Amino acid sequence: MAASSDPTRLSATQLSAAMAHGQLSSAAAVDAFLARIEAQDHKLGAFTEVYAEDARLAAAAADQARRAGHALGPLHGVPIALKDLIEIEGRIVTGGSAAWRTRRARQTATLVQRLLAAGMVILGKTHTVEFAMGGWGTNMHLGTPWNPWDAGTARVPGGSSSGSGVAVAAGLAPWAVGTDTGGSVRLPASFCGLTALKVTAGRISNHGVLPLSPSLDTPGPMAHSAADAAWLYRIMQGPDPLDRATLGLPQQVTSTPRQANIAGLRLASLPEDERAHVDAEVLVAYDRSLDELADLGATIQPLQLPFPCADIAALNGRIMNAEGYAQLAATVDDLSLPLDDHVRARLRAGRDIPAHVYLSTLQQRQQLRHAFEQAMHGCDAFLTPTTTTTAIPLAEVDEATTPAHFTRFANFLDLCALALPNGMDSQGLPTSLHIIARQFDEELLLRIGQVYQQATDWHLRRAP
Repeated sequence: MAASSDPTRLSATQLSAAMAHGQLSSAAAVDAFLARIEAQDHKLGAFTEVYAEDARLAAAAADQARRAGHALGPLHGVPIALKDLIEIEGRIVTGGSAAWRTRRARQTATLVQRLLAAGMVILGKTHTVEFAMGGWGTNMHLGTPWNPWDAGTARVPGGSSSGSGVAVAAGLAPWAVGTDTGGSVRLPASFCGLTALKVTAGRISNHGVLPLSPSLDTPGPMAHSAADAAWLYRIMQGPDPLDRATLGLPQQVTSTPRQANIAGLRLASLPEDERAHVDAEVLVAYDRSLDELADLGATIQPLQLPFPCADIAALNGRIMNAEGYAQLAATVDDLSLPLDDHVRARLRAGRDIPAHVYLSTLQQRQQLRHAFEQAMHGCDAFLTPTTTTTAIPLAEVDEATTPAHFTRFANFLDLCALALPNGMDSQGLPTSLHIIARQFDEELLLRIGQVYQQATDWHLRRAP
């Protein structure tokens, strides 16, 4: 495939192919992304720090290695951005907090080591909601990234991986890594028109990723397509002796593009009472996706959920509050530190959760997971909209609410999930389809996503 005259319009897969065929150098690609960051990020606010000099050096080294026949693999020289919860030894890692502006990492996250081993070039760190504790994407002190789908009105980018979502959607990076505790890669994917994978806990190591809720935290890829997300997921996943949760997990066989089809899959659709929570235009896109998947050979059947999604979201929030406060109590209770008022309140709510209530919630988690598994008998995956609305204006955000009505479901039950663009509303804002599968069924999700995107073009659309 011929390389675009503008590398920032290419997906990661396209960049890799262009480099492999000698149509594009890593240096040219990195320069293009850095130039775009310099030109646009003053408004977009996606990055907390840009490693321009180091990125150029790494790109030059990648080009030399390719010329010498010593490429580390197909991703050698491809740039990437990282959420500012992910540690790189010696680099600032703020966790989205002004109180940690000068905090330097003492280690490098395992997932970063794997990206570097593949030869990838890190462009810099991206903004996050403070301590990753919020779904709208706002940050009181360090700034809220601008959703690039509306140049005139500041709209929510989705959180907590807000900067990663904006960076990819605006062409400042071909893909990025975020983290997901209640929807934090999928919410920005929904509002910014991207594809993002929430993995089962343990699939990708959390070593070197600042924790919020260890029971729920999962790193994940954010990209333009399911094909890109699959590539990045496969680079990052796998056992890590520094994270016990990654050890002894079942492995899956990767499907080749030629083998990918969804004929015969049974996909469960949203029950009528849950549809009532969803805006009309989002439902139109959702229903069209059901029809498209049926045309591709899947059987669509309604699911009778054993509980309301709102109840699950509340239980997930209880775990986040309790474990988040346990992690951050000293910082949150120091009223001299400049913390976001809403984030401080969310985390301090965890202080008032008794131990027996927290432990009871963990027991409920097991019981409700079993109930969901019974309801899903005979089905391969469950389909919902990712968010109930498209990106709302920042001025309309109620910080006492969350857009994670459907996304927290997968975290609480420790399932895997994929968000991917599936339409546009009347304002030209992206809508998103949410596919939830059983534990460790990431490859099934990615197969469904790739088949869907081979038949549709929503993932090819770019923010203006």
